[in-house]
Amino acid sequence: MFARFRLLVASLILIAATVAPLAAAEPATPAGFRSIFNGKDLTGWYGLNPHSVVKLEGEKRDANLEMQRDEFSKSWYVEDGDLVNDGNGPYATTEEEFGDMEFVIEYKTVAKADSGIYLRGTPQVQIWDTTKEGGKWDRNADKGSGGLFNNSKGAPGQLPLVHADKPFGEWNNFRIRQVGARTWVWLNDRLVVDGAVMENYWDRGKPLPAKGPIMLQTHGGEIRWRNLFVREIPADEAKELLNSAPEK
Repeated sequence: MFARFRLLVASLILIAATVAPLAAAEPATPAGFRSIFNGKDLTGWYGLNPHSVVKLEGEKRDANLEMQRDEFSKSWYVEDGDLVNDGNGPYATTEEEFGDMEFVIEYKTVAKADSGIYLRGTPQVQIWDTTKEGGKWDRNADKGSGGLFNNSKGAPGQLPLVHADKPFGEWNNFRIRQVGARTWVWLNDRLVVDGAVMENYWDRGKPLPAKGPIMLQTHGGEIRWRNLFVREIPADEAKELLNSAPEK
């Protein structure tokens, strides 16, 4: 009897040792943040490539928007807790809209991929294949990811301050702060955009919209995303951040 008891205890210890690392691997929500991706399905997200509808009106626009929603799940899926895109289809777009916020996210991509993160529905925090083999050094891909690529050429923030990308096969992490039209971006804990004004790509004569969705761009190569968390920034904190932002 005692031998059986010892065997049972040993078995329980072995099971606990096996399960514990799996439980520990689950990410904890950062303090003050909330998750915007459940790691199980596409709930809270829909498909939209805004470039394809910007010039459409009326019934044509409505039909295109409906088609993109239908196509979304053909190229986007959830695997092992990651939000995955095969390089095709419309962009993953949050049903919720955000104003002043801090956003953290991890991504992993492949050679020759070209992606990005739209803030308030506006392009974008850029993600590159930064190697020479990626073929886009003529567009400053060699400078690294994280810059506000769609700002006017030479404008503050258009190119990242440092090259902070990790090699292919490794996860990269972004921390993005958007307050008013000002954008801060940290890539792998290195500051790559320091409070630069994000231009309104859709109409450069107007300021960035006060609110809009987060969009994950797809552009020609598989990309995986995980650990998507948002923190809304209250008005008093937003005011302090804007007061301390670099001059234009």
